[in-house]
Amino acid sequence: MQFPILSLILFLPAAGGILLLFFPRESRRQMRLFACLVSLADLLLCLWLYASYEKALGSFQFVERAPWIPALGVHYFLAVDGLSLPMVILTALLSFLSILYSEMIEERAKEYFFLFLLLETGMLGVFLALDLFLFYVFWEVSLVPMYFIIGVWGGPRREYAAIKFFLYTLAGSVLMLLGILVLYFSMQPHTFDMVEIIEAQPLAAALPLQALVFWAFYVAFAIKVPAFPFHTWLPDAHVEAPTAGSVILAGILLKMGGYGLIRMSIPFFPEAMATYAGVIGVIALINIVYGSLVALAQSDLKKLVAYSSIGHMGFVMLGVAAGSARGLDGAVLQMFSHGCITGALFLLVGVVYERAHHRDLWRFGGLAKQMPLYYGIFLFMALASLGLPGLSGFIAELLVLLGSFQMLHTRLMAVIAVLGIVITAAYMLWTVQRVFLGPPKEEYAEFSDATAVEVGSLAPLMVVVLLIGVYPQPLLGPIDASMSALAQMLSF
Repeated sequence: MQFPILSLILFLPAAGGILLLFFPRESRRQMRLFACLVSLADLLLCLWLYASYEKALGSFQFVERAPWIPALGVHYFLAVDGLSLPMVILTALLSFLSILYSEMIEERAKEYFFLFLLLETGMLGVFLALDLFLFYVFWEVSLVPMYFIIGVWGGPRREYAAIKFFLYTLAGSVLMLLGILVLYFSMQPHTFDMVEIIEAQPLAAALPLQALVFWAFYVAFAIKVPAFPFHTWLPDAHVEAPTAGSVILAGILLKMGGYGLIRMSIPFFPEAMATYAGVIGVIALINIVYGSLVALAQSDLKKLVAYSSIGHMGFVMLGVAAGSARGLDGAVLQMFSHGCITGALFLLVGVVYERAHHRDLWRFGGLAKQMPLYYGIFLFMALASLGLPGLSGFIAELLVLLGSFQMLHTRLMAVIAVLGIVITAAYMLWTVQRVFLGPPKEEYAEFSDATAVEVGSLAPLMVVVLLIGVYPQPLLGPIDASMSALAQMLSF
């Protein structure tokens, strides 16, 4: 019998969170250390999973399947492939680094770390589940802890931001649930099994219904991406969330939307996807150009990084709209790369906010001399975000542009999307100039440079961004094996 490695990866954080509840409330340092060890153990298991994964195979591996609710056709069905493997590793990595960074949490530390570990299980479940019922359960599980993390430990307008985040995501979840039920009742016998649904194509003969269900799924995932015009919850949630919450929001939760588009929208509804790919491509372009322009106009450093996420996730949607193997490769790699880069940028925003207690770009200046180590890390991540060759942002966006340009229906879109890269370079370099260059300001003379914990939270992300930028094949190999098979389902 195969060792249930996926179940161990999935439930270890939740089990650790439950044990955490038995810690004395005053043992804040011990709780943080325990949460760090649990998330680190999960990360090491994910790295072992990667080492054991057969990179050349595009099929599902480490399959775990057992009846759960036989009367309803529900199964406990987990597996991993080239699409989910990078997302699982990214989730474990950012969860560990976020918990490691959260040393400043003093109030309700037990609840905070418990919710973080529960959130990690919810996010991992989304990427591992191949039963729609199980997928939906984990999708909802990941919503609740983030609502409380924003609402309890967030900024002055945290209640408003948490409720807005919850309502937007819940509205998408309801639409997804309706789509899931249509697929379920279209199957004979009724089942939630994703693999069986893909093979049977139950809505292939009912194109109007397929289009309707396709858009229900699309809206649910587009809210999470977030795609225009469903993006308005994101800046509020990011600005009010605690630093670690912003890292998870940008690094993982947004990727759940892109993951859903690739995992479900393409194989479940290939005809509808081919029909409406142009519409999705136009929305992706709006994301890229509009998100970048709005980021350029921001004076709040955290809101600038938040709007930059809208622009970068537009490249994911453009790769999906292209539907080519290369475009899908770029979309998945962009999700992983963006998670690392933007997660690091939010950590960097948190570092300077803890010292200055504001994020106003026009009030900063001259920090390069006062905080040289912090300046070097920030500059590295800013260059990665704007797509400097040799770093992961470049290769991911290049693949998306190449994959989009080779397809006739997205060729012009690929040309226009380059404008987003130019604008990104403008606002990132301008941000570096305003925050770090110029004469040092007297009010920041006592600022200390990045601490060991802060550097320890950022250094792994720097290493990953550099390694993927220089040699992407170890990650791109398994991605391409799965995406090549998926692209064949589309007929443009």
